[in-house]
Amino acid sequence: MKTSNNLVTVKYNFDQCPDRRGTESVKWDLYPGTLPMWVADMDFPVAPEIKAALQRRLDHGVFGYELIPDAYFEAIGRWFAGRHGWEGIGRENIVPTTGVIAAYSAAIKAMTVPGDKVLVMTPCYNAFFPAIRNNKCEQLESPLRCDGNRCIVDWDDFEAKARQAKVFLLCNPHNPVGRVWTREELLLMAEICRRNGVFVVADEIHCELTYPGHDYTPWATLPPHYVQNSVSCISPTKAFNIAGIQIANIFAADPAVLARMDRAINDNECCDVNVFGVTALMAAYNEGGAWLDQLRNYLWHNARTVSCYLEDELPRMNVLPLEGTYLMWLDCRAAMKPGEPLEGFSERFATHLREKHGLVLSTGTIYGAAGEGYERLNIACPRTRLLDGLERFRDGFLTYRVA
Repeated sequence: MKTSNNLVTVKYNFDQCPDRRGTESVKWDLYPGTLPMWVADMDFPVAPEIKAALQRRLDHGVFGYELIPDAYFEAIGRWFAGRHGWEGIGRENIVPTTGVIAAYSAAIKAMTVPGDKVLVMTPCYNAFFPAIRNNKCEQLESPLRCDGNRCIVDWDDFEAKARQAKVFLLCNPHNPVGRVWTREELLLMAEICRRNGVFVVADEIHCELTYPGHDYTPWATLPPHYVQNSVSCISPTKAFNIAGIQIANIFAADPAVLARMDRAINDNECCDVNVFGVTALMAAYNEGGAWLDQLRNYLWHNARTVSCYLEDELPRMNVLPLEGTYLMWLDCRAAMKPGEPLEGFSERFATHLREKHGLVLSTGTIYGAAGEGYERLNIACPRTRLLDGLERFRDGFLTYRVA
């Protein structure tokens, strides 16, 4: 996996985290008395460099409307060029906005009219669905094929659906299945979309969270004739655990496309960004590389812990290897009772885990019908907490049949 070129001089501690109960945390306070391993935020404190930058901004004491400085765009450009080989990002091809959901929702608004079809590969991030619906478009699903070892694109189905679509909403890396699309896969998606006149909206919020042997390929580094008919939605919020601060950017290589994005962002009234978001982004991209590298190493060992534990304790389960994100896609169908219908199983199993064992996972079917039989596990927590969750999962798996 790609890492920072900076020498690591600080050892960050990911084994200890503050208690988040009673802090109005969505993750911890929505289901009191449980171990939450569902919604995609991390239990780790932010990098101390980000915290220090925010403290300096807080100490200033005035938080009025603020211009976005050149240093903001320069930080983005340096980061993506140095970490990912994505050159040429600057003020002239970026529209800042409040978050990636706002970004791709505005992109759909800009590139469709009501009734157009938007293609997604399911199971996919559940916030895609209301973004499509709220723009009065029709959702078109191309289910991924999960064979127990990996989820892959059904290329024949993808092309058949692309012939009907106006926009393709891509998750790169993919949430919830944890795939990091290869350059070859992205090129094939791009060519199919080009042949069929499909505009590509790439949600790349998980781009920093990849593991050995699986490097993120920015959509915008594909050949120019593919990139011109696309936008990329990027943000440091997922990798640096600052989602509550709200900051993201839309990149477009074509000035005409960028103008349409800017118009849609203004139409949706999400053009004014948080002053703390600007500060946090610059600190993350300018000073957060070493922290991120150590985080990814910790998360990788967490992923290996999950795989080894489940292989030992529940050998009937298929454990899909994690390539990117901190969200593991668990095939739970081996827990089904004899003769039990697959339909509704994910919800029944998730309810059993929550009510009988105090473990909250994300139900597979919230990501589309293709998620039936699966649950999503958030591994971004200290290892002792992860092991607690794995023991609860094992016990829930083994008792489900007799519940």
